Amino acid sequence: MARDVHLYLSLIPEALIASMLTPEEFGVYYAVGTSKKAHGQAIFFEVDADFRHDYFRIDEGIRRCTPHEDGSPKASIYISVYRVLEHVALDALGMLYLVTPDGRVLGLEAGEALPLGTDGLHLYQEIAPVHPLVVSSLDPKAFYELIVKSPSSLLRLPAICFVELRLGELAADPLHGAIGDLPYSRTGHLRQCLMALATKSVAAKMVNRTEPAAFHYRAIKSGFFVGNEASLRHFPMPSPENLRSENYRWWRSAEMACRERR
Repeated sequence: MARDVHLYLSLIPEALIASMLTPEEFGVYYAVGTSKKAHGQAIFFEVDADFRHDYFRIDEGIRRCTPHEDGSPKASIYISVYRVLEHVALDALGMLYLVTPDGRVLGLEAGEALPLGTDGLHLYQEIAPVHPLVVSSLDPKAFYELIVKSPSSLLRLPAICFVELRLGELAADPLHGAIGDLPYSRTGHLRQCLMALATKSVAAKMVNRTEPAAFHYRAIKSGFFVGNEASLRHFPMPSPENLRSENYRWWRSAEMACRERR
């Protein structure tokens, strides 16, 4: 049976890929690994198959995405690995897929509205095109505007994808707040960075400039955000209770990966 060719925007690492695999099959392939690719966490968007941009040679990539000689589907044709996110229209993005290291796939749909801003401090893991770990006094929308739209910022990006991570008690009391079950290393340094926001006239401070893009799924707070100069979209993360009841195998896999990395 003939297979359709899909377009995927991988975020770890950033790439535009043509594939004959369904999102679930692609997630397993991309996370579990092959002889050419190390295994690990994978995060990617499905892109509208009709999307085109002069920056990408999409039609050529699709033409090359043909079955192997034995009839098995072609898993990946890399169309671009540079400045991908900034050249993909946000309205071309479909579901966001989160894949555990052993290949369990969870699909997230875009929310209809951005989450309401909350008091306290915030922790953001930027995923693409760069991936520092950042603390900020700004809510997600204001943080996006600082990075993408602020004319006074020296570190502007044409587009960004980031996730908001939990801070628990540290959001209100970085000095004395309990760490609890937060799965972060170097918590002393994290506390210092959070306290610096209260004593300096800055809205954001890097915790680590070269933080690995991979992170614990269980640490996600409000979800994922992707934006460019035109707009911002939010992909809310289901609650732990919802994941345990509706997506137990994915949740169990994510929990096991978290324990192994401690």
